[in-house]
Amino acid sequence: MIAALLRRIRLGAARPREAEPPHFIRSYDILVDNLLRAYPRDVAMSVAVGGEFSRMGELQLAVLRHFGLAADTRLFDLGCGSGRLAAALGRELPSVLYHGSDINSALLGYARSLSPRAFRFSLSRTLAIPAADASADMASAFSVFTHLKHTETYVYLIEMRRVLRPRGRLVLSFLEFGSPRHWPIFVQSVGVERYGTALHLNEFIGRDTIRLWAAKIGFDVEGFVGDDEAPWGDAGPFGQSLAVLVRH
Repeated sequence: MIAALLRRIRLGAARPREAEPPHFIRSYDILVDNLLRAYPRDVAMSVAVGGEFSRMGELQLAVLRHFGLAADTRLFDLGCGSGRLAAALGRELPSVLYHGSDINSALLGYARSLSPRAFRFSLSRTLAIPAADASADMASAFSVFTHLKHTETYVYLIEMRRVLRPRGRLVLSFLEFGSPRHWPIFVQSVGVERYGTALHLNEFIGRDTIRLWAAKIGFDVEGFVGDDEAPWGDAGPFGQSLAVLVRH
């Protein structure tokens, strides 16, 4: 039987099925499609990335400025969504050399419509980052790793290191069990797991895990910021914990 199957494969009679898109691509495609059917485009594009479009864009910009973003910085924005950060940059710091990527074309189209023409956007529906080696001075991943499996996050971190120049800085957000604000998200996820089907994965990462990953991949851990801290000033806390990694 095995010999017959191998002959069929060699003759092209049996072909492997096409792999399904990763879970995070399927879930965001469904989410965005449903929102666009239910709401006007501007509302759908805000809700798709968590709401408070302008305020969160300004907050992301304040965070990055605090950690060194300046005019002419080459910034790679993983999971740029519908362009909250890009729109804020276009208003306040348009000379940044911005490159954003996302998995959903509708989100990217909206982000482009709000941004300076010089800003770059790339659709990427795999775990590969569409940027050249050492092409960024700084990178961000806001509310990205919160919805990925640990193995997927690890692959993206390897890619981030490749894209960053030596001593380039990565700012990422994450959910952690030690935060009283984050614990209800886990409890809700447990309830959905028991009694329903979750559209999005909510994944938690410990600081020790980030330290271990950083050491294995080739990052220094510059520091952490708690979800209720705001060292950047009046913009307020981010709401998720933040880690800052520097490429060896």
